[in-house]
Amino acid sequence: MSKAHTDYFTEARNVIAGGVNSPVRAWNAVGDNPLFVSRAKGSKIYDTSGKKYIDYVLSWGPMILGHAHPVVISAICRTAQKGTSFGAPTEAETQMAKLICLAIPSIELVRMTSSGTEATMTAIRLARGFTGRDMIAKFDGCYHGHADSLLVKAGSGVTTLDISGSSGIPNELSRLTLSLPYNSLEALKTTIERHGSRLAAVIIEPVAGNMGVIPPRAGFLEELRKLTEKNGIVLIFDEVISGFRFNFGGYQNLIKIKPDLTCLGKIIGGGMPVGAVGGKKEIMEKIAPLGEIYQAGTLSGNPLAIIAGLTTLQILKAKASSYSALNEKTNKLCSGMENLFAAKGISACINRVHSMFTIFFQEGPVYDLTSVQKSDTALFARFFHNMLKKGIWLAPSQFEAVFMSFAHSDADIAFTLDACASALKKL
Repeated sequence: MSKAHTDYFTEARNVIAGGVNSPVRAWNAVGDNPLFVSRAKGSKIYDTSGKKYIDYVLSWGPMILGHAHPVVISAICRTAQKGTSFGAPTEAETQMAKLICLAIPSIELVRMTSSGTEATMTAIRLARGFTGRDMIAKFDGCYHGHADSLLVKAGSGVTTLDISGSSGIPNELSRLTLSLPYNSLEALKTTIERHGSRLAAVIIEPVAGNMGVIPPRAGFLEELRKLTEKNGIVLIFDEVISGFRFNFGGYQNLIKIKPDLTCLGKIIGGGMPVGAVGGKKEIMEKIAPLGEIYQAGTLSGNPLAIIAGLTTLQILKAKASSYSALNEKTNKLCSGMENLFAAKGISACINRVHSMFTIFFQEGPVYDLTSVQKSDTALFARFFHNMLKKGIWLAPSQFEAVFMSFAHSDADIAFTLDACASALKKL
C-alpha cells in the first residue's frame, strides 16, 4: 500500500525545516497538507498516488514548453554522460550568453548565476559599487529573492505568510532600502526628489508577479526610466519571471525601455537552477575578474543547467511567432472564468499579462500591494481545494501568479472551465 499524503509530509517535517525547501510549498495559506509530486509531463503533473492534474504552476513559471519536453530532456541526458560539473568554462556558456544578448538588446555583457536571488543580489552590489552610493529603492509586494537588502515589504511567500520582511536582517541594512507603493508616480517622484543623490539603484519587476500579477500603469515605467537616468541611479529590471514569458526576450522589448541592468532566471534554466544578471558594458565590466566588485559561484554555468536553458531558448527562438497564440489561449481561459464568476455572482478580478494571470477574489481594480490585500483569501482557499479535487493544480496562495505553457491544449482549457463551473457551485 502506498503512503498517504499526510505520511509523506510527516516524514518530511522530521528532517526538513517546515517539511519543505521553499515556504509557499507548505500550503499554509490554503490549509491542509501539501500533495507530493512524483512526475510531470507536458501540461500534466502527477501526485504520489498517481492522480493527474492540469498544472498551472509550472514550477512557478519556468516550464513554458511544458514538463519534460523531449528535446530538452534529451539534451540534458547527452550532457550528463559527459560529466555533471567541471568548475571550468564550457562553450555552451558562451552560446547561452550570446543568445541572451541577442534577445535582449540592453544586455551587452552577462554573468550567469545559479538562482534568481543570486542575480538580483549581484545586481544590487554592482549598482552600489558602480555609483558609490548605498541606498536602494524597491516596490511594495515585489519579491527579488531572499537577499537581505531585498526582503523589506517583499512579495511571494513573505506576503503569503503575512510578515513584513524577515528576522535576521540588521536594522542598519533595512534603513538603506526604501520601499514604495507599486504604480505610484507620486511616491516615485517624491522619493527621488528627496533621496536621488543617495540612491544607487531602483529595482522593479516591470510586471509584478509575486503579489499576484500586477501590470504597470501607463507611463509608470517610462517615468521611472526618465527619473533614474536624470539622477544617475541604476535602473534594474527584475525579469526573472517575465523574461522570455511574453516574447523571445524581455518585457522591456515590448515597452521599448532599456534598463541599466536586467536579472533573469526561471525560463532561461529550462527547469534547472539558473539565474543571470546582465546590462550595460560599463557597469558589467566592474565585476571581477575585470573589476573590484566580487561575485563567484562554484556551480554557476553548470553544464546541465546551461544546456537545459540553452535548448529551451533555442526552441523558443524558433517558435517566437507562436507567443501570440499562447497569449490568445490564456485570454480564452481567463475570459471563460470571468463569465463563470459573473454568472455565479462572485466578486473576482482577473489580472492578466499575456500568458500569466491571477484571480483575485474581490471586485478590483488591483494595482498595488494595498489593493491586493483586500482579496478574500478564505474564499480563494476554498476555490483552490475545489479545483484541486477536479484535477486542476493552482498555486497554493492568493498572492501568486498562474502560468500557461505551450503544452496546454484547447482540451485542457475546456476541462479547466468545466472544473471551474463545478468548483463554483460549492463555494
